Amino acid sequence: MAPASRPDDGRPDPDALLAAFRRETAGRLKVFLGAAPGVGKTYAMLQNARRLKDEGVDVVVGLVETHGRAETSALVHGLEVLPRRGVEYHGRTIEEFDLDAALARKPKLIVVDELAHTNAPDSRHPKRWQDVQELLAAGIDVWTALNIQHLESLADVVSRITGVVVRETVPDRVLQEATDVVLVDLTPDELIQRLNEGKVYVPETARRATQSFFTPGNLTALRELALRRTADRVDDQMVDYLRQKAIEGPWAASERLLACVGPDEVSERVIRRASQLATGLNAPWTAVTVETIGQAADAKRANQLAKVFSLAERLGGDAMRLQGSDYTTEILRLARRENVTQIVLGQSRAGLFRRILGRSLPEALMRHAGGIEIHVVPGEEAQTSLWPRLRPLLSRRGLGVELAGALVSVACAVAVGDALTAILRLPNLSMIFLTAVLFTAVRFGTRAAVIASLASFGAYNFFFIEPVYTFTVAQPQELFALLIFLAVAVFAGSLTGRIRDQRETVIRNAEVTQSLYDYSRKLSGASSPDDVLWAAAAHLHSTFGGRIVLLVAEGDDLQIRAAWPPDAQLDPAALGAARWAQQKKEPAGWGTGTLPRVAYQFRPLVAARGPIAVCGFEPHLAGEPITAEDERALTAILDLTAIALDRALLAREAVNAATMQENEKVRDALLDSLSHDLRTPLSSIAGAATSLRAFGDKMSPSERLELLSSIEEETARLARFVANLLDMSRIEAGGLKVNRDLVSIADVVQGAVERSRKAFPGQPVRVSLAPNLPFVRGDDRLLEQVLFNLLDNAHKYAGDAGAIVHARQEGAEVVITVTDEGPGVKPGELERIFEKFYRGGRADGRKAGTGLGLSISRRLVEAMGGAIVAQSPAVRRRGTRIVMRLPAAQATAAEPRPAA
Repeated sequence: MAPASRPDDGRPDPDALLAAFRRETAGRLKVFLGAAPGVGKTYAMLQNARRLKDEGVDVVVGLVETHGRAETSALVHGLEVLPRRGVEYHGRTIEEFDLDAALARKPKLIVVDELAHTNAPDSRHPKRWQDVQELLAAGIDVWTALNIQHLESLADVVSRITGVVVRETVPDRVLQEATDVVLVDLTPDELIQRLNEGKVYVPETARRATQSFFTPGNLTALRELALRRTADRVDDQMVDYLRQKAIEGPWAASERLLACVGPDEVSERVIRRASQLATGLNAPWTAVTVETIGQAADAKRANQLAKVFSLAERLGGDAMRLQGSDYTTEILRLARRENVTQIVLGQSRAGLFRRILGRSLPEALMRHAGGIEIHVVPGEEAQTSLWPRLRPLLSRRGLGVELAGALVSVACAVAVGDALTAILRLPNLSMIFLTAVLFTAVRFGTRAAVIASLASFGAYNFFFIEPVYTFTVAQPQELFALLIFLAVAVFAGSLTGRIRDQRETVIRNAEVTQSLYDYSRKLSGASSPDDVLWAAAAHLHSTFGGRIVLLVAEGDDLQIRAAWPPDAQLDPAALGAARWAQQKKEPAGWGTGTLPRVAYQFRPLVAARGPIAVCGFEPHLAGEPITAEDERALTAILDLTAIALDRALLAREAVNAATMQENEKVRDALLDSLSHDLRTPLSSIAGAATSLRAFGDKMSPSERLELLSSIEEETARLARFVANLLDMSRIEAGGLKVNRDLVSIADVVQGAVERSRKAFPGQPVRVSLAPNLPFVRGDDRLLEQVLFNLLDNAHKYAGDAGAIVHARQEGAEVVITVTDEGPGVKPGELERIFEKFYRGGRADGRKAGTGLGLSISRRLVEAMGGAIVAQSPAVRRRGTRIVMRLPAAQATAAEPRPAA
């Protein structure tokens, strides 16, 4: 640990200037940081890369992992992509980023995805982030993507939160040295929705992910980590700017702590307190000591200081030594240079006179610190006064303590009365003893007040009523006054003591009520059983202390689902007590008649359906029973937990039941379609083939041709049916790739109409295309399939009237409509006709088909950035019009246009 540099006032920090110079001469690193997979890091990175490409920047894609996401794959088209390097490993070829090709190409900017990736064996660098470092050293700007769980310092935290071990990590310094960090954020609900829609993983993988890693609690915790780390990075950039411009702090942007230590015992407490504050604030901190110039070396003091600095480094802080004669000036100079917002130091051992004059270090720092907060940690010597030692003793409610308190109060009253009598010769001192009685009542309660009243009666008589030092009363009026004093003292003391006891009871009840209110608010926001259990564990620990475990039945055994601390485990005896509590619906373990030697007491959480969980807790003191107040609070908390957990379980079961019901409806619709739309064409094909085989030689050529045409027509219908099923399954699985090429609407309409005329020769199709239609971005093959599906739907319901296809431009969109003159669609069914397996009309009059054509059409159009809706009536108060809107696109100079 070298002494800290001390730049002259008003001059920039040379270290900050040198770091800025190094960043200017090397490539610039931009990291797109996200909380979890699927938030859109790669998508945002490619979007910005395309924008720079359009502006003329030399951009190359070194490696991008799209994970089968169509929207991300579409952004790669039009960008130069480096070929990947093949590596043989265990008999198969692995494709990796080609670092040498990137260095040889040397673009202005290269996109390298998956920064935490581990390279294949025999690669030049074991990690991809090391490849990126070499690119930056060569002067190439790099854009990359990273999830927050892959940061090395957060890997263990993420593992504890999610239960998933993070094996691929990136050193924190890579993110700290990045020129820019872009946070790509998405709320947990939106990310889970994307997951359910198949935009992150295939359905089966997505289902498993939502049950393990992608839970709302995990995603919220990861999002908080990402937001905090991004804020820390922005704060580091601000501090670098301050140092370069020689601007003194503190700036209230983020917390930074400074712990002032020395070779004394209190310094270790200062270090630990600073570490606790820094952890709670997620802030960096530094331990600093000021050494007097010319001071002789002391081996004992040096060893003690080394021990303090070693503790600081183990707890995550930095260590720094300053030299100077004015401690206050040196500490504040460092604090303002480092943008410190809080200073932690030990209580001064200076004498009372020096503290009054403000010459101790804490007083001097508080006087000159300005906007910097000062925390003073008391030392052990601060506990040497009498009251801190007596206070815990006096707070105990026992007869011995109450008797001692009453006698001490009366003794003090005697001393005060004796002193006043010697000075003023007062005729009546009863008010002094009444004051002692009231004090005792307020401090110790009713019983102590009665004891003090009786003691005051005797002391007043013995010490202050003639003849003194005897219990004899010489004058009758004195006896009467003494008895009145006793009655008033007993009455006032008793009343005051009862008020005091009631006040304590009200305070305790208010605390319990507030605690239950806060807990009920937490439970109202808990949507899953795990959220409820973790909220219960945290609240029980904060209320009662000790270890807490919550167990839920999984199969035939109980499993710990929440605990405080999180790594708490149970031995076989404790598990046996927990099973007993669940099966018998009664407490077991410590303090009960069942397995009383177990350290925990287990209580069942019983709902209307029976026991749904078991709570185990450790007592404050193993030898003392639970108080009545704690028992009431514990029972209320467990009841609230049982209700909330039952509600969460019922909600999950309702969702599962709704999902099963929906799956049942889809299954029934699919079976209905299969039973009709497969059997009908197969029956026609089988009948025609049987007729040809049995009577073919006896039929006329026209009859045979008619049967062959029937076979061909039914085969085509069957092929369309199977194709629709396959297309829908590919769309659901996320495996359908949609190109984003320039497409001519005229060519697409012509192709779809030709297919329709071949498939339905008896039904006309009229086409109306506006002149000079612009191109659209999409997939010509899939767009032709969409139009054919719309024409197929129109022919089913329009009869011999056929359909009309019209295309025109409206603003920045190309509008394509398919209109028929069929019976039309009811207003309530205009959206439902795009649902899977839905077919309009009565069940006995439905047209042949699977009910998938319009659903597939909507999915494909939306994948190409468009929209599709239905309108009815369309013409002459009847018919249906399907309107499809696609954004118009203009070809760039370097991009070939499709042939007209």
